[in-house]
Amino acid sequence: MERRAFLRAVGLAVLAAPRVSGAQATGKARVIGFLGGATASGYASLVESFRLGLKDHGYVEGTNLKIEYRWADGDYDRLPILADELVRLKVDVIVTQGTPAAVAAKGATKSIPIVMAVVGNPVESGVVASYAKPGGNVTGSSFFWGDLNAKRLEFLKTLNPRLTRTAILINPDNLAMAELLRAVEERARALKVSMQPLSVRRVDEFTATFQVARKQAEAVIVPEDGLFQANPSQLADLANRHRLPSIGFRAYCEAGGLLAYAVDFPHIWRQAAALVDKILKGAKPADLPIQQATRFELVINLKTVRALGITIPTELRARADQLIGA
Repeated sequence: MERRAFLRAVGLAVLAAPRVSGAQATGKARVIGFLGGATASGYASLVESFRLGLKDHGYVEGTNLKIEYRWADGDYDRLPILADELVRLKVDVIVTQGTPAAVAAKGATKSIPIVMAVVGNPVESGVVASYAKPGGNVTGSSFFWGDLNAKRLEFLKTLNPRLTRTAILINPDNLAMAELLRAVEERARALKVSMQPLSVRRVDEFTATFQVARKQAEAVIVPEDGLFQANPSQLADLANRHRLPSIGFRAYCEAGGLLAYAVDFPHIWRQAAALVDKILKGAKPADLPIQQATRFELVINLKTVRALGITIPTELRARADQLIGA
């Protein structure tokens, strides 16, 4: 009799106890819309950093999280259409890669929170009102894009103190390029180097652009842009084929470019995940200041050094954070 009463009591307790794991399993998953100007393959490692950052905050795809990915593959004309798709899906938050994607997302919605994983000049591009108080529905991470590329010019000058002519690839469809070019040209004047901007909007313009670069410059800068980031191997191959020392983002250097001076993007993408977590928990983008990148790295591709037959100055080698292609 006592055993029967005990079992009955246990049964009632089990029925009354909250079914935590069941509630989590059947609860509605949060949905993130991801809008990228580049390619899925080119950004695979950084997207993985973002996903790991989300996992740090308890979000796992297929369990309590779904991510709707939309990639423009370097064709910025597609971004407004892709942004509208994400808005129609009524995602909880939109995460963007690159300034053009951030602009497209902002144009598509004034209510869905937007987190810019990383952009160059969000204030100058008109995406946010200020770094301290973004306003509206947009926040995220940024880096001093103009200063970064001006520093790249300095490294090219350190590589070759006699450098007098440098080219820089510019995508006119990227609104952030104007501020970048102003910063680089200002540094070029101080270094007594002429700067030749070369406009590139499509992949089929790459070959002709580098033919011009070979005639007008002694080195080339390849900045972050969805089109360029989607095709680092092709750009690096053209630079090397035309015997042009070059500097750009890390993936460009890994694809064969000579140098990279770049932001620690994996760290920034994990920061973006932290911002998403805050927003999903109720924070308003307008109240979250734009975070600034603080980690930078200089990388030298030794295989390309040998292929170009150049000598890396001791000063530059000593400053390198990493040597690859040994």
